[in-house]
Amino acid sequence: MAHYASLEASQVREKAANDMVTVVDEQAQAAIVEAIRERFPGDYIVAEESLDASVNAGRDPNGRRWIIDPLDGTTNYIHGYPMFAVSIAFGDAENLHVGVTYAPYTDDLYSASRGAGAWLNGRRMRVSTVDDSARVLLGTGFPFRARHHLDVYLETFAWFFNRVRGIRRAGSAALDFAWVASGRLDGFWEMTLSPWDIAAGVVLVEEAGGRVSDFFGGSAFLDEGHVVASNGRIHETLTGALTRMVPRDLDFARRS
Repeated sequence: MAHYASLEASQVREKAANDMVTVVDEQAQAAIVEAIRERFPGDYIVAEESLDASVNAGRDPNGRRWIIDPLDGTTNYIHGYPMFAVSIAFGDAENLHVGVTYAPYTDDLYSASRGAGAWLNGRRMRVSTVDDSARVLLGTGFPFRARHHLDVYLETFAWFFNRVRGIRRAGSAALDFAWVASGRLDGFWEMTLSPWDIAAGVVLVEEAGGRVSDFFGGSAFLDEGHVVASNGRIHETLTGALTRMVPRDLDFARRS
């Protein structure tokens, strides 16, 4: 927050087309990695900003691992738009066990662990109970790293736009997942996300009573990046529509 809305141009660079990174991303990631290494020196770390090879030297990528997004919503952050978050997940090759998303601007802490429920600032949170499409509020994200998918995405957007109460685009997938988990959104869909955009949110939504899948109702979302999260009651409506509109062989290659 000390740098919020006050970055100099020299503190921002474009690591790929439409994909920005700031000194804040890098400093936050360094602080998170240092904290993990102090407590869990043998664990593997996956993070959005590049890691020095020594960080994971000799560690098993299929063992205990942490998945980190030190600043999700970097473009928002650069512009002083207050939708950004820090997102951290912990798991192993079999499953994701813990998810935490923190929104610094609002000081909201979303956390969940398998079998222990999901929590917002220490209070139990649950997904919404909405099951009527006419009352649904959805979140989404534009495929800004894969604009060649724009036509397919816009077809899905138009279909939902004509059938639900509203659609919101905040620019932070980590927050979209957290808002589904807390009942602020009834569902969310996005294409071409990275594992660090998704991982913590999976635990949040599922422990809050919701459901997460790929567009076709499967579990390939971490690998392929196309994901649907919902309160569970509307999940098959969302995936059914996406299955009809999105080709199963669509190239979901994305980002870095």
